Amino acid sequence: MNTQKLGKNTDQRKAMLRGLVTDFLMNGKLETTYDRAKATQRLAERYITIAINSYEDVVTETKTTTDSKGKEKQLKVTHDGAKKLAARRRLIAKLYNKPEPKVKGEKKASYKKRVHEIKYPVIEKLFEDYAPKFAKRAKEVGKGGGYTRVLKTTIRRGDNAQLAILELIDVE
Repeated sequence: MNTQKLGKNTDQRKAMLRGLVTDFLMNGKLETTYDRAKATQRLAERYITIAINSYEDVVTETKTTTDSKGKEKQLKVTHDGAKKLAARRRLIAKLYNKPEPKVKGEKKASYKKRVHEIKYPVIEKLFEDYAPKFAKRAKEVGKGGGYTRVLKTTIRRGDNAQLAILELIDVE
């Protein structure tokens, strides 16, 4: 099967790959056919690289506010810089907004408290977890890329499709 077409129309293929990449980045592992895994790997590597190139662009400001008693307080406010904000918006446009999964045995109140501030969980995971980890690895190894691997597994009964596991490499 041609890895560029995947037996789908363009709009169907893009939607399928968008969903696969979103699931992969959310979970860190994906089991699918070999051709789909290779296509998903290409996109995931690109998106991780976008996050790595801009994750450190943070602006910190000190704001002075007055409380109800008239006392002035200094607050440190951090927000994304222009480069990180542009990268974030680019990734938001390319990935689905999948909600943070509920942990087994977690109560509804604790789940709501945990995910209250997280608007785009996949994007947060990219910038907060994956980007620093893989940027550190890139400095140590001296090259970028190679954040994922595809491992061939079995052949599916029925259509003889080669199955594979796509996973993020372990960086410690």
